[in-house]
Amino acid sequence: MRAPADTRAPADTQAPADTQLPATAADGQMADVQPPPAVNPNCTLRVPARPLSAQGLATPYVLSGTGDGGACNETNPDQSAFVEATIVNPRTGAISVYHPLVVDQGTQPAVKPVVPNIGAGSVVGLWFGFNGDTLSLRGTRNSLTLGNCVNGRGDSKFGQFAHCNAGAFFKAANSAISANRLKVPPLGVGRDGMTCPSVRDFGVVDQDQSDNVTTTYLATADGRTAQDTGATRNQVADTTTLTNGSDNRLLDAFVDPAIGCSPFTARDLSSNGAPTTSLALNELQAAAHQAAPVALIPLNNPMTRVDGERSALKTNLYRAGVGQPPLGVGGDTGDPAAYCTKLADIGRQRLMADRGFFVQAPSPDAETANLYEFLTQRLDGSLQELGCADQ
Repeated sequence: MRAPADTRAPADTQAPADTQLPATAADGQMADVQPPPAVNPNCTLRVPARPLSAQGLATPYVLSGTGDGGACNETNPDQSAFVEATIVNPRTGAISVYHPLVVDQGTQPAVKPVVPNIGAGSVVGLWFGFNGDTLSLRGTRNSLTLGNCVNGRGDSKFGQFAHCNAGAFFKAANSAISANRLKVPPLGVGRDGMTCPSVRDFGVVDQDQSDNVTTTYLATADGRTAQDTGATRNQVADTTTLTNGSDNRLLDAFVDPAIGCSPFTARDLSSNGAPTTSLALNELQAAAHQAAPVALIPLNNPMTRVDGERSALKTNLYRAGVGQPPLGVGGDTGDPAAYCTKLADIGRQRLMADRGFFVQAPSPDAETANLYEFLTQRLDGSLQELGCADQ
């Protein structure tokens, strides 16, 4: 979901300075005034050593600019990157979440991250979200290999998304589910009398479904970051909240509350066991309970194309990262025309059915009046981005 974060960084919340005229040269002529440098839409995230270990999870990820486009700053809402871990023990079914921290290159956290307690035999998966255009992962020694990290297909990055060890995580989680050790709650029924939506419901997906995460961070006035926990909120004053423009957060924090639904939560190991959401929890619940038709990543998803062309390999790499079956399984071929038809029909049906709830709910984007307006614009933009008129 390419929507802006709903909370501004500290610099954006300050009152604007007085407007000044351009400086005048000594000869009385107007001096050349250079426009402010453009914000680099592409950033790089350095993955710490042993990223699947407790110490690796507690080691901050480091954000920097990609190429010659300039620096990247985590507190800039157009450049913020986010990391989310979900952890499962297949022998016991215990499942939990941890939110690793991202800091700017050359800075230290405002509060040292919590080191999680991970049980023996647990399997860790990592997912990444980004508010810019393209996020690249860079390893520390061999951390990308050790973490089984996937950033796209070769040089063709997904864009706002990446994952590490996701395949192993979903295999372990599904094993625990099959053995009846891990209980995935039902979707439930909303105040509208309909089954609550999942991240695989055509009523709420967009052109790049299942992207980004629900992690949030705290930002200080001096540009540092901290994990968003009750403890850190008590330790650091004058913070703002950094959020990811995420399909997962849209569902968990906006759509579900609007219609009286509740997302799947687990213990947050970074926040003393408080309940929290995650991309992986959303996908597990969708896999277990989403009724047909099920929305799965199609071949025309913009994050799975290579040089604008459809790629079965890249689509399957993305699907594996969110626990979806590869193309061809169960008769699903990722057909763009079929996806477009279901998105247009079911998406508009849900919007109209829940209009009364959505117009009273807040939007994740300050530039739209309410959730209904946001979702309407999002659906129209998705159909255009997917090229549905040409399918």
